[in-house]
Amino acid sequence: MWAIPRADPPPRASTIGGHAARASVEFKTTGSDYHAAVDAALPSDLQPGEPVLVSACVLGQEVRYNGGSNLDAELLAALRARGCILVPVCPEMLGGLPAPRPPAQPPGGDGRDVWAGRARVLTDAGADVTGAFLSGARQVRELAARLGVRYAFLKERSPSCGVNRTHSGGGLADGPGVTTAALLELGVVVFPARSSS
Repeated sequence: MWAIPRADPPPRASTIGGHAARASVEFKTTGSDYHAAVDAALPSDLQPGEPVLVSACVLGQEVRYNGGSNLDAELLAALRARGCILVPVCPEMLGGLPAPRPPAQPPGGDGRDVWAGRARVLTDAGADVTGAFLSGARQVRELAARLGVRYAFLKERSPSCGVNRTHSGGGLADGPGVTTAALLELGVVVFPARSSS
């Protein structure tokens, strides 16, 4: 078992490695081209031993809404090659939702709207799971602050973890998920892990 030393709060995103607060990198390639794109997009100031948040499903944990995973072996290999400490997070499960669980999304808006209290998160059957999404986002944000996390790699399209696009209103919409919105507000730079769904 490794221990992560306490660190100062992360600097504001605008000062971190020249990256914008919301990463606009979208990995649309596959195979070795994808691996090269991932490696090239990693922050140049990423330090060995630095903790980074990674969506648990991207690390191969079966925590997705359908009980599956979204292992991104190329991203995992690139982060390990840099010597990062991978900190798995699944905000929806941290918020008390099971795996599998009914799919849920905001009927309109994105994670910023949910985080700010302007929108709700509903299952396809209409059950309100906003509280679970917010609880998970708060826990991930607190963990990031406690560990001094500067970077996160979260699953694109997730209503919690999406970076550039998320499920909203029965389709895909531009904007971050709930947890990503919370992390961006903290100053964490969030990169999208590729999504097959």
